[in-house]
Amino acid sequence: MRALTATLTTRGACFAGCGLVLVAAGVLLGQHDVTRVGVLLLVLVGLCLLLVRRHGLRVEVARTLSPGQVAIDQRSLVTVAVRNTEDAPTPILMAEESMDYALGDRPRFVLPSLRPGATREVQYAVRSHTRGVHRVGPLRVRVRDPFGLTLRTAAVSGEAEVVVLPRVVPLAMARSLGSGIGSEGSIPHMVALHGEDDQTIREYRDGDDLRRIHWPATARTGDLMVRQEDRPAKRRGVVLHDSRAVGHAGTGRAGSFEWAVTMAASVVGHLVDSRYAVHLLVADPGTDSGTRHDDSMPGALDALARITPTGEDSTRALLHDASTLTAQGGLVVYVGGPLPDDDAHTLAALRQPGSSAVALVVEPRSFAGRRASGTPEAGSESSARATTGTLSSSGWLTAVVEAGTDPAQAWSTAVGGVLAGAGR
Repeated sequence: MRALTATLTTRGACFAGCGLVLVAAGVLLGQHDVTRVGVLLLVLVGLCLLLVRRHGLRVEVARTLSPGQVAIDQRSLVTVAVRNTEDAPTPILMAEESMDYALGDRPRFVLPSLRPGATREVQYAVRSHTRGVHRVGPLRVRVRDPFGLTLRTAAVSGEAEVVVLPRVVPLAMARSLGSGIGSEGSIPHMVALHGEDDQTIREYRDGDDLRRIHWPATARTGDLMVRQEDRPAKRRGVVLHDSRAVGHAGTGRAGSFEWAVTMAASVVGHLVDSRYAVHLLVADPGTDSGTRHDDSMPGALDALARITPTGEDSTRALLHDASTLTAQGGLVVYVGGPLPDDDAHTLAALRQPGSSAVALVVEPRSFAGRRASGTPEAGSESSARATTGTLSSSGWLTAVVEAGTDPAQAWSTAVGGVLAGAGR
């Protein structure tokens, strides 16, 4: 009974109430015509209830997103396929998609009557101004009787997600950090691209240039041999993103957390363009190690799109896993908030002799809107500058980032120090 009454619209409830009043008044006053009108209203409401309840609203929904990963403000086309799984045709359905607020207004559309097994497709576009993983679905369908007295609503299970990738800002090339090919400082830290083809001489293969035949080796082995040019090697770059909630301040696109995500994505893109073998490490409480490791640009952007603020201990697992990657040297880049002294010294030790390391440390108080005024007193140095001081003493190139700083400007500030002969 409660389910039936919940199906009534405001108009339907008024009709039912008026019908009861008219029936009661007609009986008490002996006015049979009034009683007939009341009964007519009640019968009409009852028929409408039966009409909307006779449909099971059993439909299947499948969604296709093209593309499933988009950049900020880029549109993604969502195709919703609705299939009737009942043995009878469906009524005309009013449908509304549920979705995260960041994707915009909820699409509404009308689905015509579908024969058993028939499918209807509807398309709409979504876009987001913020990076992240945004949910689409479930679909809510409604059926209304012709008189508008009853309304039945059902949610059809099934969801999809739109992955909005972080913004990538072009960064200036730093000649001091190298171009990605060759030595780094005094020690070359290389990662071979093709380990099995590093030999100088190999057997002839169909399609090889005859001018590359190595005649002395051919005469010595009796088989046709060719010169194998050395494959280029990539230098290693390890990028660490600090996602601790206590290390950041501010919310939304103006907060330090989103700034750090944009900066990390920009650094990864910059190093890939500079022909580095890039390894991105981010905190991921869902893994056994507590970190996620990606060594490709698409994987790194996906990881940064999904990252959310984590607990205070997440950085320790991050630094532990990074020590394995940096043990043989290579470029190290840290993007995040101020660190406790112990973690700052652990991070400083990741830089190997002859290698370069860059730290971009955000100042949370600036992003929170609490800028210090006047001349700071002795001992009141911010935690961000304390962290950069520890790293600079270990040979790191550093920059303290405040609110409003462009990622390209922060990168130039950090790597520009070595060109001038001093770290920041």
